[in-house]
Amino acid sequence: MNRFVPQDLAIQVVRKIKEDGLPYVYDFEKHRLLLQSATAAGAQEEGPVFRLPLTLSSHSIEIGGGEMEVKPDAKYIMLLIQSGHCAMGFFEGKKNLDHKVFRAYMVRKKQGKSQIKHLKTKGKSRAGSRVRLAGTVEFFENINERLQSYFDNFQIDRIAISCSKTLLPFLFNSKVNTPFEKNDERLYRIPRHVHVPKYEEMMEVQKFLSRGEWIYEEAHLPLIHQLLEEDDNDNTDEEENEIKGNGNFSRG
Repeated sequence: MNRFVPQDLAIQVVRKIKEDGLPYVYDFEKHRLLLQSATAAGAQEEGPVFRLPLTLSSHSIEIGGGEMEVKPDAKYIMLLIQSGHCAMGFFEGKKNLDHKVFRAYMVRKKQGKSQIKHLKTKGKSRAGSRVRLAGTVEFFENINERLQSYFDNFQIDRIAISCSKTLLPFLFNSKVNTPFEKNDERLYRIPRHVHVPKYEEMMEVQKFLSRGEWIYEEAHLPLIHQLLEEDDNDNTDEEENEIKGNGNFSRG
């Protein structure tokens, strides 16, 4: 099961976890807290997972002892790429300070297949293929030029990306260098299905990333109620509080 919470409440949850002294592990790659819960015998077992809003600065979440300070000011790039479509932007917290949409002629109209996939089975063909290939090269060069401008002008805490494995080599092997490596620790793979990248879709993804998300089993409900400061006997309709997976989310 899963349940989303707004950013302000997510901040309260993180602080309460620290105040209550609950054991947890912070997973930087997926920007989430892995909690442990006590059994009736007093032992510790795997508890719920709390995916943090990407708007929260990861450097403010302390792993060891001391105070935990959480600020909603993360500076991150969002990069959404599909064949012939790209939407990208720079965000500070919830604010989109810059955005750009790119389109390219990369898809074979009759087959609905990208030229990249066609090359793997058929090889180079006629003039139309050369045009599509040229469009593909320019497409990724434009993307990397924009990325370079972000890295030159802004501090970057995270890089939120949605891009298929087929297209990633074209991003990193472009004549215009990508301003980060394939294994950059700041990379954050968006755990959500992304539709055709446009500005509107990018902002929908941003709404998703700016919320916290509980991923849990029914047995974890008492702990979640405790952290949300809810009454365990509350008769609130679960359908209003819980958004269940519908096949569009990839947990990875």
